[in-house]
Amino acid sequence: MPRWLVWTLLALVSWGVWAVFSKLIGDGLSATHSQALSTIGLLPLMLVLAVAKRSTNPGSMLRGASFALGAGLLSAFGNLAYYDILQRGGKAATVIPLTALYPLVTVLLAVLFLHEKLNRFQMGGVLLSLGAIYLFNVTSERGLLSSALGIALLPLLLWGVSGFFQKLSTNHLSGPRSALMYFVAFLPVALGIVWREPVASGQINPRIWALVLTLGLFLALGNFALMMAFARGKAAIIAPLAAMYPLVSVPVAILFFGERVGSRELIGIGLALLASIALAWETKPPPPDQVCSNRPSNVA
Repeated sequence: MPRWLVWTLLALVSWGVWAVFSKLIGDGLSATHSQALSTIGLLPLMLVLAVAKRSTNPGSMLRGASFALGAGLLSAFGNLAYYDILQRGGKAATVIPLTALYPLVTVLLAVLFLHEKLNRFQMGGVLLSLGAIYLFNVTSERGLLSSALGIALLPLLLWGVSGFFQKLSTNHLSGPRSALMYFVAFLPVALGIVWREPVASGQINPRIWALVLTLGLFLALGNFALMMAFARGKAAIIAPLAAMYPLVSVPVAILFFGERVGSRELIGIGLALLASIALAWETKPPPPDQVCSNRPSNVA
């Protein structure tokens, strides 16, 4: 199994656990406070990355750090835009599933600007994964045909470009260094949220604190694994595969929370499994002697 796939699966599992803890918090904390306070959960991994032995950087340290910081800021502001949609309610809530299609932006940018090539199986896997991601996140039939689709474009674009910047960062920095700089960008955003919306004394009980810190830790592990995958593989494959973390969170919700799944979720699971196989399907290049034998002969 290629190492990029191992790291991608680790990101998928970590984000699946993160989604479960998000559900456990429920209404105990506002979405913006959840983002701000969960940033504390990033600190242990940031400390480990800061003191770890430095790896050799393949390119410009300044460029790599700039791309990583930019990716972190785009991701954080994408979260805030997403939370703004949640607070709007009504029709805005029906277009939330479209924000889950952000890997499409990363895929397009990687193919256009990094000239990443996908074989036929992987191209099919990208399409299947986007369908699965949408079905996992759609909340009702109205979400399929909403007149307010444009509302979801901002977080979709911000998250998609963030993924592209993460890949660019790993072209210049090692995976651990890229991840560290990515996490650094979340700190000023978290401080800004708390300054603008202070948390009242006694508002958060010990259970919520434990959940929100665990939330941040698994979010950090997922993004660290994603950076390590980007350092070893193609963003056009890794981004949609990692975004199928409901493959983890949905079964957990069924087993431990007694939730029921409908036809959309079942179809989404089937599409996601097929997409996972297709995305990981790497065709081997033909041997040199076969390439030579296929070349046209100039002999009359």
